[in-house]
Amino acid sequence: MERYLSTFLSPDAAEKAGCIEITRPLEDPLITGFEFDSRKVRPGNLYCALPGIHADGHDYIAEALQAGARAILHQRPLDEYRKDTAYIRAADSHFAMSPLADAFYSYPSRRLAVIGVTGTEGKSTTVYLIYQLLKLLGKGAGFISTVRFSNGGEDEANPQHQTTPEAPTVQRLLAEMVERGAEFAVVESSSHGLSSKTNRLGDVAFDAGIMTNVTHEHLEFHGTWEQYRSDKANLFRALEKAGHVKGGLEIPSFGVVNADDPSAASFAAVLSRPCYTYSARPGGNVDLSLLDIQSGAEGNRYRALAGETFGGCILEIEDRLPGAFNALNVLASLIAVSRILPVPVEDLLPLIPRLKPVRGRMTAIDKGQDFEVLVDYAHTPSSFQTIFPPLRERIRKRGGRIISLFGSAGERDTLKRPEQGRIASQWSDILVLTDEDPRGEDPMTILEEIAQGCGANQGCGANRGEDLFLIPHRPDAIRMAFSLARKGDLVLLLGKGHENSIIYAGKTVDYDEIGEAERALEEMGFAN
Repeated sequence: MERYLSTFLSPDAAEKAGCIEITRPLEDPLITGFEFDSRKVRPGNLYCALPGIHADGHDYIAEALQAGARAILHQRPLDEYRKDTAYIRAADSHFAMSPLADAFYSYPSRRLAVIGVTGTEGKSTTVYLIYQLLKLLGKGAGFISTVRFSNGGEDEANPQHQTTPEAPTVQRLLAEMVERGAEFAVVESSSHGLSSKTNRLGDVAFDAGIMTNVTHEHLEFHGTWEQYRSDKANLFRALEKAGHVKGGLEIPSFGVVNADDPSAASFAAVLSRPCYTYSARPGGNVDLSLLDIQSGAEGNRYRALAGETFGGCILEIEDRLPGAFNALNVLASLIAVSRILPVPVEDLLPLIPRLKPVRGRMTAIDKGQDFEVLVDYAHTPSSFQTIFPPLRERIRKRGGRIISLFGSAGERDTLKRPEQGRIASQWSDILVLTDEDPRGEDPMTILEEIAQGCGANQGCGANRGEDLFLIPHRPDAIRMAFSLARKGDLVLLLGKGHENSIIYAGKTVDYDEIGEAERALEEMGFAN
């Protein structure tokens, strides 16, 4: 897409972006797109100079100009201004990217019905389930998530570690969805993306919002748990501005909350629009709640009680999604699709068995070995509390043990590390601690901090070399875990899931957890 600067940098867009000063060249520059990495600048780009933790984009303006940038977004005064270049100075260049990109791409979210999904866990899966349901119903749809994305065509893997991309990428993908004739967009909405600090989603016109849960995470960015929750609630605040029209019909605006989460009421309180609820427990004024569930390695069978809004009946549901927790993700998806179209929930039930799981979320690795291997992205204390109990019950019934392998991200929330160790040791028989993304921290220091919580509840992890192993190099750690496994055991590989690299200080190493597990099993002589 190409647009002249004057066609989208209107007074309204400049005011919304917090522009302080705009210097225009005599010739109106033709802008070919936005870029915030100077190494990726192409001729005609608007380069966004962003201050960062390890580097400042202002220091790379010369490189961006050399690569052909025609306009510069910046927030601090510059030493040099070229006459053939447009300069846009804003109070906060990171914040300004969103309204400017929204204008450049002609406000694409206003031409889509946009569903946002936020929460500490369950976001990627819920996004993908909603997207699949819409597609199975013949609707044009795209989605953006941690694991995969689709601009309205075939979905593909997300190569980044970023849940919510920067604003120009979000707006570009939404614009591509519009160009491909999509009617719906489903957007995984992280706390970082919803925060005014980054403003990645600040100009997305959301129509529906889903909150899966809110637990301890990312305090290194948000500062306090209260701020973390408030930033996530920005999704529901955005719904108060909803109500755009597509195809001559007004898009319904509503929220969906997990009634079991203590923050459910605070999210609903910011919303004057309808707010629907789902729960793992029957009773109370809940729109969809689980009555019972049978969970196995291949998926779940369960009954759900529908409230009056959804017919007041009992729903029989069967899915192919490993992990009992996925039943709640299905309920949230049913509500969202039923309300946004609208269509009766009962009409959606035949589609549930056709839904595919997200790669790296309870993904089974089977090379013919006599023990079970699951790869999952769980990396927070709350996600550990969710996945371990039903797995423990299932594995113990067959006389097996749980061997858990995980780490904790560097330069991120440190308070969760011993808590991860405490919870995992409570439900596991053997722990193998290893690298996740150490970044600039010492890998062994991170593992020692996790180990401080191990064995705290008289669980495993008290005896190093017996039920606790600290092995930073992840491929070696996986091989150790497999070597300890006996017939009927479960080896849980946690924390990396779908990701395609491990980040160290000064380097990023290509890495695929599923592929590494398969290679390790083949080295042991297993091969289907």
